[in-house]
Amino acid sequence: MATWRTNLNQVGKAQVDEAVIKYYRKLLKTGFENAGSFDKPSVFIESVGDGRVCGHAGDYIHIFINVVNDRIDGMKYLCTCDPAANVAVEVLCTLAKGKRLDEARAITEDSLLQKVGSSGEDLRNKATGLLELLNKGIAQYQIKRDQRETNTPTHIRSLVREEDYSS
Repeated sequence: MATWRTNLNQVGKAQVDEAVIKYYRKLLKTGFENAGSFDKPSVFIESVGDGRVCGHAGDYIHIFINVVNDRIDGMKYLCTCDPAANVAVEVLCTLAKGKRLDEARAITEDSLLQKVGSSGEDLRNKATGLLELLNKGIAQYQIKRDQRETNTPTHIRSLVREEDYSS
């Protein structure tokens, strides 16, 4: 863990929340359950160099969400982020899985911090950034879904039939 503390100091994080350290150590032991990706996600969210989420320039996070019947069926991520961001995205994936899209959009910073047992400002900032990304991704998904639903072949056939009868 000395390397981790040195790396955090190098990016200006001299004060690290002990709850984040504890949770990160647990992830190192048990594995990062939500790390990975899906080949064809319903929602793909990307953030590159966003200091609020990833830490510093050059870091990135990709979030992959599978949606089935308006529920988050699975949520995975790939990232090069500092440990606080890893903890935040890991917890967010856990909190969002199985939730309806509207429930996932209602996840708060406080619920994420409570799951970690932290009140740290750095983790709160990571949570805020991740929740903004999640909400934006879900909103874009819902817009595309609604557009697909209004352009289904049944709808198009219905329009053609109406036109045929109007002549």
